[in-house]
Amino acid sequence: MNEDAFWALIDELSRRTEDLEERMEWLRTELLRRPAAESVEFQVRLDDACEVAGTRALWRAADRIESGASTDDGFHYFTLWLVGQGRKVYDSVVADPDALADVPGIRALVGRHRNEWDDDEWPEWEWLDYVAQDAYDELTGQEDDCGEEFDDAVDERAEELADELAGDFEGEWEEGGEPRGSRPEGVAMPRLTALFPLAASGS
Repeated sequence: MNEDAFWALIDELSRRTEDLEERMEWLRTELLRRPAAESVEFQVRLDDACEVAGTRALWRAADRIESGASTDDGFHYFTLWLVGQGRKVYDSVVADPDALADVPGIRALVGRHRNEWDDDEWPEWEWLDYVAQDAYDELTGQEDDCGEEFDDAVDERAEELADELAGDFEGEWEEGGEPRGSRPEGVAMPRLTALFPLAASGS
C-alpha cells in the first residue's frame, strides 16, 4: 500500500455517511479483504500522517476549538480525525490550520459548548488508530498477543520506508513530546478566532 493507495482508502472512508462505528467496520472489512501486510502498511502511513500533522500551530487550533481542553492524547486523536477527513482537507489544514474554519465538521460546532457535542461530533477519532491492528490480528490469528506482533511488524516496516516517508515534511515534535512548528506562537488564526472567540479563555 503506497501513499496514494492509503489516501484513496481514506478518501473513500471520508465520503461514507454512516456513524463512526459503522465507518470503522467498513474500513476493517476493507482491510480484511487484503493481505495482512496491507494492514501493517496502512498503520505506517497513518502514523506518518499524524506525525506530519503534529505541529504547534495545529495544536493551538485544536485547543481553541476544544476550549482549552486539548491534551497530549486528545491532540493525537485530533490528528487521527483530521486524517479521516480525507486528503484534500488534511493537506489544506496541515498547510494552514486556520483552514479548519472551512471544514463542515468544525463549523457544525460553532456557537455550542463542548458539553453539548455528541460523541460522533468531537473532532477526535481515537479508534481509527486500532482498526488496522484488529484486522491484522484476525488475519494472522494473533488476537491473544496484545498486538505485539503487529507493533513489531509496523516498526520494522516503518524503518524500511523511512526515507520514502520523509517526503517534504519531517515530524515536527520536539524532544519531550512537545509539538513544534514554524508558525510563531503569537500568529493569529483569524477565522478560527472568529468562530470560537471564547475558546482561548476556556469558556
